[in-house]
Amino acid sequence: MTKDDIVRKNLDLHEEWMKYVFENQDVLDRIPKNAVLVILPEDDEELYRENYKVLEESKGKGIPVFVVRMKTPRPQISNIEVIAA
Repeated sequence: MTKDDIVRKNLDLHEEWMKYVFENQDVLDRIPKNAVLVILPEDDEELYRENYKVLEESKGKGIPVFVVRMKTPRPQISNIEVIAA
């Protein structure tokens, strides 16, 4: 998996996490100050391993970590029709 793949997939996870936070704002109170957010996708073993490395590195440096486990969001297909004039 390339770094671009990791970034793209993590952005998708982050977008879904932000939707969740918007609907469940009380979860923000559970995040330690200056914590690193690590999202572990339940259904993507390779990305899980990559993100777990970040978790371990942060903990090793004494940085607080807030871990979220979730499934990878499925892409939404919009019903967009472009009509040229």
